[in-house]
Amino acid sequence: MIGLGGAEFRLPLLIGAFRFAALQAVILNKAMSLVVVTAALPFRAGTVPLGAVVVHWSIVVNLLAGSLVGAWLGAGWATRVRAATLYRIIAVLLVIIATVLLFGHDAAAPTPLFNGPAQSILGVAAGFAIGVVAALLGVAGGELLIPTLVLLFGLDIKLAGSLALAISLPTMLVGFTRYSRDRSFVVLAENRTFVLVMAVGSIIGTGIGGQLLGILPNAALLPLLAGILLLSAAKIWRHG
Repeated sequence: MIGLGGAEFRLPLLIGAFRFAALQAVILNKAMSLVVVTAALPFRAGTVPLGAVVVHWSIVVNLLAGSLVGAWLGAGWATRVRAATLYRIIAVLLVIIATVLLFGHDAAAPTPLFNGPAQSILGVAAGFAIGVVAALLGVAGGELLIPTLVLLFGLDIKLAGSLALAISLPTMLVGFTRYSRDRSFVVLAENRTFVLVMAVGSIIGTGIGGQLLGILPNAALLPLLAGILLLSAAKIWRHG
């Protein structure tokens, strides 16, 4: 509904409720995020036509130039970090994302902060940072992409949500490919039924969210989601 892959809220459940190790949870999270993002674009098309996304292809390419590199490097770092350290990194990033949700998503589209070459350079830099975070958490990155698209490029928040999904999909595929080189990747094969059930639930939820797009106000929803993230961050920090 917002333009996120839902991974920010799925990750604490995978670690806390289902007891997966940090890296295994990140890989499972990435797989589910891929399912959600792939399904979300067509579900949102009734409110944000795909043609409106295609028109802004240059912005997508600009951010992808950084996010693809960031996703590859971030996934590589995650496979080498100690589990306890990864828990702490995840907790800190969840707090940052909660802050962004609260303060970066509910404003009307402003005038772009920059234009011309400066905007393009900042777009690549922002994309790189978002790619790293997305790979470390196994998220789609929409929670950071949406504020970037609204503030840096001056886009409407609903259009920004769909563009974020278009950027997230190739970014996650790169991170997923990098994770496939690590032995922890076998968690997908070892938990096939779990993955399938969660994927079906994710697709159903994505369809419902697409129908609710434009009905429920972000101003009411985002503070609740941010609160859940902060509680999850505290729990994961203690887990580490």
